[in-house]
This record gives sequence, structure tokens and C-alpha cells, in this order.
Amino acid sequence: MSANKTDLKHGLRNRVKEKLARNEVVASMTVRLIRGIEIARIAETAGFDSLYVDMEHSSFSLETMSQICIAALEVGITPFVRVPGLADVQRILDGGALGIIAPHVQNAAEARDYVRAAKYPPLGERSNAGNLPHLQYRSLPAAEAYAAVDAATMVIVQFESAQAIDNADAIMAVEGVDMVLIGTNDLLADYGLPGQYDHPKVHEAYVKALAACRKHGKHLAVGGFASRADLAAKYVRMGARYVSTDTDLGFLLAACAAKVKEVHDMAQ
Repeated sequence: MSANKTDLKHGLRNRVKEKLARNEVVASMTVRLIRGIEIARIAETAGFDSLYVDMEHSSFSLETMSQICIAALEVGITPFVRVPGLADVQRILDGGALGIIAPHVQNAAEARDYVRAAKYPPLGERSNAGNLPHLQYRSLPAAEAYAAVDAATMVIVQFESAQAIDNADAIMAVEGVDMVLIGTNDLLADYGLPGQYDHPKVHEAYVKALAACRKHGKHLAVGGFASRADLAAKYVRMGARYVSTDTDLGFLLAACAAKVKEVHDMAQ
């Protein structure tokens, strides 16, 4: 039993949780295009701490998501999944994710719903799926497995509206919520200010969310600033500790465009 416990703890290391506990900044990439497991190794080689498979804005299947998450577990980076809705949480976590990103959370009740779906009893209502990839498919005592998986699994809510920002304190007070990721683009759309990253309302939203996180011992994540690294850096300096950098598609397009420009510039 002691060997199992040692292996269990080692097998369920969550790099994101470890870095957040040390107050270090986490770098994450979004997977929305590449369906092969190679993306997990590419992300790790590039130095990312985490990737999240975006099932809200992609046509990825559960099988594809699961394969990428399992590959990420094997190379030692933390796999999250942005879920398309509450009904999919159980299967996504059973498939290999070490946490969920819950989009469009508006209030504490919705946050509690996601916690219930993501956590085992007594905190939640996640049901027993048997041998999980997180545990290398080993059969372990239920109490031990539940505790280890719950400790490693994160619930990240997204603030993407004025209503969510107004309810920041109540949402971050929910037990089981670990972090909030502000979806800056959707937030700006809700404000009627699409693309206006420098608008004072953006700063106010981050200040309010960060205050709620600090009050309740939670973490703030920055999203939507792929084209504005200066603003991402600003909010990191203020206290954000997780940066959602860009999508695999964004990285590919940027590298391709840079190479084409390089070739065209050769004739100048």
C-alpha cells in the first residue's frame, strides 16, 4: 500500500498548482487546431506549464481531447479543458483532464454547479469511473483515489460579462473554485467595446476580480491579450499568475507570416 501511495502522489503532480503555490507565473497555450498528441510534447518542449483543449470553440471529439490530455500527463504538463457545458464535465475529467475551464459563469450558483460536477463527494457529485488515466489505470482504494484526484483537479471559472464581474466576490467565495480566467474579448463585447483593450473598464474589471481572488485565497488568470503582451504583463505585475498566451492556430499563423515576410524582404 505504501508503494501505491508514493506512486499515486508522484503520478498526480499538477505543475500549475505547484507553481501557483510558489507564487510563480504559469504559461499556458490553447489547443484548438492540432488533433495529434504531438502538440503536448511541442508545448512541453517550448516551455509551457499547461495547455488547455478548447472544446467550446472547436470541433474536437471527446476521444481527441482525451488523447491530448493523456499525452500531456505523460510529458508532465497540466492538461485543462474548456468545456462546452456542464453536462460534459464528468466525461472530460474521466478522459484525462486535470481541470476544467468553465465558460460564461455568471454567479455563485453556476460556479457551485461546476464544482459539484468536477469534485467527488462530499464536496461534489462526480461519480466513480473506475481506473483513471491520471492514476495510470491502477485500481486503488476509492477513498485514496478520490482524495488524490480531487486535490489535483482544478476548477477554473471564466468571467466574460459585466454580471460576472459584479458577482466576483460571491463567485470566488465558492469552495472548490481555484481560479478565474477573464475572457477579455467576450467581456469587451458584453460592455459594447469590442477590441478596446485600453478602455478603463478593462482595468476596473481586473482590479475587482483580483481583489476577490485575494480575499478568498484564489488566483487570477489573464486571457485574450495575444496581441497585447504589454497589457498581459501589466496584470501579471498587479498579481495575476496564469497567462493564457495564444492558440496553436495563432502561433502557426504568426510563424508562417513572419517567414513569408522574411522571404519577401530578401529582394529589398
